[in-house]
Amino acid sequence: MKVRIRTGEAWLVTRYEDLRQVLMDERFSSDDTLPGFPVRIQLPPAPRVMSFTRMDGAEHNRLRRMIMPEFTARATRRLRPGVESLVGRLLDELAAGPRPADLVTRLSLRLPSLVIARMLGVPEADELDFAELSQEVLSQDASPQEIHAAFVRMTEYLDRLIAAKRAEPADDLLSRLATRYMATGELSHEDCVAMARLLLVAGHETTAHQLSLGVVSLLRHPGQLADLRRDPSLYGQAVEELLRYWSITQDNQVRVAVAEAEVGGARIAPGDGVILAYPSANHDETVFADGARFDIHRKDVSRHIAFGHGRRLCPGAPLGRMELEVCLRALFDRFPGLRLADVPEPVVFRQNTINYGLTALHVTW
Repeated sequence: MKVRIRTGEAWLVTRYEDLRQVLMDERFSSDDTLPGFPVRIQLPPAPRVMSFTRMDGAEHNRLRRMIMPEFTARATRRLRPGVESLVGRLLDELAAGPRPADLVTRLSLRLPSLVIARMLGVPEADELDFAELSQEVLSQDASPQEIHAAFVRMTEYLDRLIAAKRAEPADDLLSRLATRYMATGELSHEDCVAMARLLLVAGHETTAHQLSLGVVSLLRHPGQLADLRRDPSLYGQAVEELLRYWSITQDNQVRVAVAEAEVGGARIAPGDGVILAYPSANHDETVFADGARFDIHRKDVSRHIAFGHGRRLCPGAPLGRMELEVCLRALFDRFPGLRLADVPEPVVFRQNTINYGLTALHVTW
């Protein structure tokens, strides 16, 4: 069906198989500079501004391949001890702080920022600024002027950081991009800035809110939390169910048709915008029985598409899964009495944002 959006109308694709079709079909473009593209982030579309996520074909593949070695399962395993150390430090600070505590600001926003900042070589002292900037860039409440100002500040910082990495490379992702690809002319400075900006925003925003929602889900399903405590090997399965259940990207995965196509019986013309409703697809009853129910023992959960599908599968999926598993397990081990605080609004959900999540999660123990 067609829906009204800020820039006009677009097709809303809700069924699981239809989403998979669009994600694999080259007649649907990710190029946000094309006419009809349904803009969800309030930034003026400009070529290459969102790096390879807003590119098609060979250029998308070329740039994506440059960062893939950093996000393989093997690379993620090497990062795990460092993530465990960061989680331990944050939980120490949480334990020493006041109660009740807002888990969003004290843990959920901080961990992914620290992890991706360390990967990129961003100084830890800048983590809070980047958390705030990325939220401003993705906001649906802020004015276009405010969003653009945040975007410019982030870009200027990364521009300086990458210049410093070129001059003095270190053991981090940006330094490797500089020495392996920028030095040979395969990657321009502007494209490296765009790639770093994408990784900072995507690497912190989605994992942070998935983590908060995961804590809420388990606290509200004490029987399943007890199962995890009895059998910690279930945490991997629980993470997959949390990803399926919440599908926090909501409606920001979009395309524009570049040729006529048929999806779910609807004829889509060239220039028509398409919005991919990931939450709807991951609750499709024809694929996930009783899809509205949260169940860490679900047998069909591996079919979810919370990270996308095919050539558009999120490169950071292994890292996101690992962060969620490590943090949830450590949190509930460290605080066996963790519970929602007795305050008027212990859980506050985000409004008017393209990534679902929480603005506050007040807990005690």
